[in-house]
Amino acid sequence: MESFKKYTAEMVGTCVLVMFGCGTACLVGTGTGAGYILTALSFGLAYLAMRYCIGNISGCHLNPALSLSMLLMRRMGIVECIGYMASQYIGGIAGSALLYLIFRYSPLEDVTGNLAANTIAGTGGNIWVAVLIETILTFAFVLTVIGATSRSENRGVSGVVCGLALCLVHIFGIGFTVTSVNPARSLGPALLVRGEALSQLWIFFVAPIIGAILAATLSIFFEREPKKKFHEQAGTSV
Repeated sequence: MESFKKYTAEMVGTCVLVMFGCGTACLVGTGTGAGYILTALSFGLAYLAMRYCIGNISGCHLNPALSLSMLLMRRMGIVECIGYMASQYIGGIAGSALLYLIFRYSPLEDVTGNLAANTIAGTGGNIWVAVLIETILTFAFVLTVIGATSRSENRGVSGVVCGLALCLVHIFGIGFTVTSVNPARSLGPALLVRGEALSQLWIFFVAPIIGAILAATLSIFFEREPKKKFHEQAGTSV
């Protein structure tokens, strides 16, 4: 039952993240200054809200890349990690499906034309630039979440820090790739709009995974206890 609660929380949280983040982009677009900032804020605020809502239940990953990093950090087991990822993908698809229905039966237009799917149009079609950007953005976001949640005394402010970190990476990345850093966020829109978004989907799976592995590896290095060197002089150690 405890695991089911965690998986349900991850599914609902990811659904909310995708629906509000991508939904805002669909309403205001990402090509103008106001739309750009509002979309970034929407993703960050949605994540912040969910951390305080379900963080005590599942830890509020809402992102397969983040769950992978927690597995590598040995903060969760492989079976639980797989359950989290499956729940996140289901939630991401559900959020995108709700947006599709809303815009189909609403007089309002999806100004992005593709449910805010991730593409590499902003990089001029350069795959490797897109991979590099998404890797760096995911690395920065995951590293921040790991650091913010590593100490119990940070619990009160960790949600704010993590939400602002997601907002920050969106501010930088939207112009290039519409910012993914999250395979579950990318999957739903791509499946529904297909075409270019679906053909480029692999980029938004591979790059976040690489970024998460790098962030977890660096965090493990930071947390490793240094070996004490003992000196015979005066019988002291430094």
